[in-house]
Amino acid sequence: MNLGKRNRFSATKIDVQLLREGIVESVHSCQAAVVDARGRVLSAAGDPQTTTFARSCLKPIQALPVSTSGAQERFHLSETDLAIICGSHQGTTAQARQVFNILWRCDVEPSAMQCPVCQQSPLRHNCSGKHAGMIAVCKQQGWQISSYLDRQHPVQQLVLNTMADLLHMPAAEFICAHDDCGVPTYLLEIGQLAHLYAMLAGHSQLHLERITRAMTRHPDMVAGDGQFDTELMRLTNGAIVSKSGAEGVQCIGRIGEGLGLAIKVMDGSKRAKTAASIHLLKQLGWISPTVAQNLEEAFLAIGQYSRLEVVGELSLI
Repeated sequence: MNLGKRNRFSATKIDVQLLREGIVESVHSCQAAVVDARGRVLSAAGDPQTTTFARSCLKPIQALPVSTSGAQERFHLSETDLAIICGSHQGTTAQARQVFNILWRCDVEPSAMQCPVCQQSPLRHNCSGKHAGMIAVCKQQGWQISSYLDRQHPVQQLVLNTMADLLHMPAAEFICAHDDCGVPTYLLEIGQLAHLYAMLAGHSQLHLERITRAMTRHPDMVAGDGQFDTELMRLTNGAIVSKSGAEGVQCIGRIGEGLGLAIKVMDGSKRAKTAASIHLLKQLGWISPTVAQNLEEAFLAIGQYSRLEVVGELSLI
């Protein structure tokens, strides 16, 4: 999909308001797009051509080479391993052990990981699973591990080409920058992000299905107890795949239907992207009233005297 070849479309943005005892105190502006697996934008709030760095929403795509390269079979990596590779985890003991399991099976020491050291160990960094997955691909392919963060390293080029192939665009057209953990990330239109998640949710390719199955069956590895991605996937029992990213980015796929939703909060607010996600999931009918109520109780009442309220709807294109 190349949204740049379409006429620009702009619908009313969605606003997330913080209400303090019913009075508006703060407002966050959000944009969103719903796209099908063929890349067609079905509905939007704001402009689906709005760009943002994908940040951690790209992790399921960055995990694909673990499956496509044969690393998963060679090192006998489980669905739980795949889930932590896709995750932005909380650094719990169980999650750190899962990352260590990947490296152990690859016969690589944790010191090989170049993500920041967190709680005295790189294993506890929230991106350690992604780093371990990239190292597994390097080990499988016989590529140098010490430079795996470089943009021109074969593992990063493999990730880039995988994404470019999915979006039917030349790899050279993507703008790259380094994420906070040191791994390259890419500037994408929110419509393109939604397209990626529509394909993840469409079950049209074995390797994409492996990723979504791992995430939905092991949501505790994707984020953690009390985190939005984990709780949404738990409550929907495999019907939704969800992955958040820093600076107000959220991506969600409707499993089996090949539909993807991407959200960008323009000021980067985490609380606003969660509120907008719940609101749009309700509008789309992707969650039941019971699930919506559980999520609202967990994420919209943020204090004794304050709560979040969302104003605005998706518009059909």
